[in-house]
Amino acid sequence: MQHSQPDESPANPETPRPSSSAAGQPGPAVPPEQAPTGAAAGTAAASRHPGAAAIPGYDGTASLQPGAAEPDRRVTRAGMIWAAVASALVVLVLLIAFILQNQELVQVKFFGLEGAVSLGMSLFIAAVGGGVLVAMAGAARIIQLRAAAHRRRVQAGRQR
Repeated sequence: MQHSQPDESPANPETPRPSSSAAGQPGPAVPPEQAPTGAAAGTAAASRHPGAAAIPGYDGTASLQPGAAEPDRRVTRAGMIWAAVASALVVLVLLIAFILQNQELVQVKFFGLEGAVSLGMSLFIAAVGGGVLVAMAGAARIIQLRAAAHRRRVQAGRQR
C-alpha cells in the first residue's frame, strides 16, 4: 500500500494516481506517455509484482540472453516411455471413437470366406494387417543389416 505524502496533491500531474478498478491491478497508474521502457520497465514490474523480474519474459522485457546456458534437460527412458504410452492412449481413444461411430454392417469376402462385420471393425482389422506387413518388412531389413554388420566384424577380426 502506498501512503501519500502531505506535500503531494492529487491535482499535480507528476504525482502517481491510484489505478482505476477497471485495470484490476493495485498501485499507481502511469499514463502511457510516462510509462518506463527498457530496463526501467522490468524494475517497475518488479515493484508492482514482487518476484516478477525473476521470471524471464514475464513482463515482456526480461528474457534469456542468446547463448546463455540453459538448464541441462536430458531425455530419459522413463520420459520416452511416458510419451509413448500417452500417445498410444490418445490413439486408442480415437480408434474406439471411430469404431463406435461406424457400426453399420458390411459384407466382407476374403479368399472364399464371407461374412458381415461392422465397418469400423473391418477397417481396424485391415489397418492391423497393414501394420503387421510393415513390421515384417522392417524386421527383415533389420536382420539384413545386422547380418551385414556381423560379416564386417568377422572380416575385420580375420585381417588383424
